[in-house]
Amino acid sequence: MRLRNVKGSRETIAASEYVVLEEQISEMKGRWHERFGNNHPIHIEIGMGKGRFIMDMARLHPEINYIGVEKFSSVLVRALEKQAEHKLPNLCFIRMDAELIEDAFEKGEIDYIYLNFSDPWPKDRHAKRRLTSDRFLARYTNIMSDEAGITFKTDNRPLFDFSVESAKEAGWQIDNITYDLHNSPYAEGNVMTEYEQRFSEQGNPICRMVYRRRN
Repeated sequence: MRLRNVKGSRETIAASEYVVLEEQISEMKGRWHERFGNNHPIHIEIGMGKGRFIMDMARLHPEINYIGVEKFSSVLVRALEKQAEHKLPNLCFIRMDAELIEDAFEKGEIDYIYLNFSDPWPKDRHAKRRLTSDRFLARYTNIMSDEAGITFKTDNRPLFDFSVESAKEAGWQIDNITYDLHNSPYAEGNVMTEYEQRFSEQGNPICRMVYRRRN
């Protein structure tokens, strides 16, 4: 997907009180509870786009701290515009590539991860770049608490099938799975992303998997 450059987005992000920049993440590692000023669980969304999902989650669950991770400034700035309006105290953002996730969080610091409509990287030679690959699952293991889990949603069936196999091969436990979320028992309470609404309106079934490490 080609992203349109948003003039001034980098400057807006750099000046925002709600963003931790890539060059600042090492200072925050192991200290995220200090930033939020409490010991609430920390949930992150990797590749959070324009922020609809994570902002809705933060509003619904004030007892949880949320961090949105996004590497594209032109996308992140749209979430910042919304946060500047709503000023949710339990939400902040990191501008960085997901490959650096271990640099941002200490072992056991993260209590849940959301992966929503991630880039499918369709070519086989790019499989390790997929956020549900065994390489990324190993990274998540190094930041997650013992009871933490992942929710993964996509309309891309080949990516979903790949992700299911990756989870199994890495020894993760699949708690529940559906290939048509909106027509399943798991639809109740589902919080949608921008892409999810668009794709479901087009008639695309949404796949969802909830899984966790076997301890």
